[in-house]
Amino acid sequence: MNLEKLTTGILNKEIRAVARSISIVENRLDIATKLLQSIFPYTGKALTIGITGSPGAGKSSLVDKLALHYRQKLDNHVGIIAVDPSSPFSGGAILGDRIRMQTLGLDPKVFIRSMATRGNLGGLASATVDAVTILDAAGYEKILVETVGVGQDEIDIVKTADVSVVVLVPGMGDDIQAIKAGLMEIADIFVINKADREGVHRTEIELEALLSITERSDGWMAPIVKTIATQATGIEDLSNAISKHSEFQKESSSQNLTRRHQIAEKRLIEILQARLLSSVISKALKQGELNQFAEAVATRHRDPYSIVEEICTRLNL
Repeated sequence: MNLEKLTTGILNKEIRAVARSISIVENRLDIATKLLQSIFPYTGKALTIGITGSPGAGKSSLVDKLALHYRQKLDNHVGIIAVDPSSPFSGGAILGDRIRMQTLGLDPKVFIRSMATRGNLGGLASATVDAVTILDAAGYEKILVETVGVGQDEIDIVKTADVSVVVLVPGMGDDIQAIKAGLMEIADIFVINKADREGVHRTEIELEALLSITERSDGWMAPIVKTIATQATGIEDLSNAISKHSEFQKESSSQNLTRRHQIAEKRLIEILQARLLSSVISKALKQGELNQFAEAVATRHRDPYSIVEEICTRLNL
């Protein structure tokens, strides 16, 4: 694989180069780090929108219609990363979102990629941030990241998104509980989808009550947008809310810089952890030894704490 050819391909929006590069970072091939280093200077122009919420809230339909809006109204190039739960058999993404987005998939200015969580608890694949970086460098103006609906663990969406959209549906009290548990901290915009259902007014009142007692450090008040994604109702209102938040961030330059600083710090720690773990496994463990240790723990012949102590001793830590 030619690094220069891949980099040039990304910068020229070549679909094959973009797809191959995302596969490289997802599979953690040796060339991945150099590739990301070469394209990083060309990033920072895209608006990354994180769509998160409970399963069945209609996130995929919302992403589909929002992407269509950006294509038809703004003629933007749109990248979509759908983080699917991993297949228990292959470890790969189940690809349910791609099936639902067949129409968009025919548009040459829309790039859709399903990525597997690979057991990542935060609902985001560890390579999602790198995939966003690649799409950003390729000149996609809007990048939509749809995450697996796993409740409060979705706080990880902050690591990739400039704007975080939390999707709820009427009549699901658990959604409000999930917000209390942590999503409230990361929501820049709330969407009540399937707004033609009974209970939409009650859900809106509960949200407003929570918002009235919550104060964010940046002073932003998260708006509530009602949509019916299957009918494309409220999509323009959502687009306007996203634009307003983006403008707010630009005006509050110090707050925006603080947020980006925090995201960058988390990303540095993530990369460092991955590199150190890889180094520990390659330097301190013989081939197959990790499996042997795992078996010893599983059969209760050894405890995991003494095994880690042993590994650290080998590295003089």
